[in-house]
Amino acid sequence: MAGFLSDTDARGVATITLDRSIIHNAFDDALIVSLTAELQRLAEDAATRIVVLAARGRSFSAGADLGWMQRSAAYSEAENLRDANALAELMRTLDALPKPTIAAIQGNAFAGGLGLIACCDIAIAVDTAEFAVTEVKLGLIPAVISPYLIAAIGTRAARRYFLTGERFDAATALRLGLVHEIVQPDHLAVAVERAILALLDGGPVSQAAAKDLIRRVAGAKVTKTLIGETAKRIARIRVSPEGREGIAAFLEKRKPSWRQ
Repeated sequence: MAGFLSDTDARGVATITLDRSIIHNAFDDALIVSLTAELQRLAEDAATRIVVLAARGRSFSAGADLGWMQRSAAYSEAENLRDANALAELMRTLDALPKPTIAAIQGNAFAGGLGLIACCDIAIAVDTAEFAVTEVKLGLIPAVISPYLIAAIGTRAARRYFLTGERFDAATALRLGLVHEIVQPDHLAVAVERAILALLDGGPVSQAAAKDLIRRVAGAKVTKTLIGETAKRIARIRVSPEGREGIAAFLEKRKPSWRQ
């Protein structure tokens, strides 16, 4: 059993729904591999415009499955490195997906579950959700999720929450930048749909290029090299088929082809 459901609607909106509610949508080695493969498939599918990551049950994701963690305690360091690399590849794949991604957070998220959220472009949570980076309470560290989580909440917040493992509420998650919006539980679907409609207005090629631009520019020193590269990027996309179509549609007061 894959541990998730995947469905794509006529608009090209793919929804991956974590479906292990009995264990709070915790993930193990098998789920990590299958989820990574599904994300890679969607990344290569030209018909897919947007990927929504959702979950069933009371929790969004509790992170690593306790049974998997118990097994890994008996693994060698090399075997644990293999597992860690697989999880790191899942996070990298989600973070670098060339399609806009939305985390629809209907419940609590802990440990690696926060990594999934931080890797998504847009995160919308119910106001009753709680969050925690719990690894230190098990004598562990949030290693493979740290690049994404620190980018989301900042170093100062990470120094608190990585070390205490304390829970924080949705309002704090919003203040820290982990989520972009909090809503009442019965408004989550509406808020996610609103984000979907906003994303469908954008050109898919330009959205992929914008994501790549952010990765290149974030944290980089402003040098002549960087300035020159950004100039090349806008020049390149202006003469692309999508760039030409977008400008023509605007001037002709019509919808661009990707919004037909």
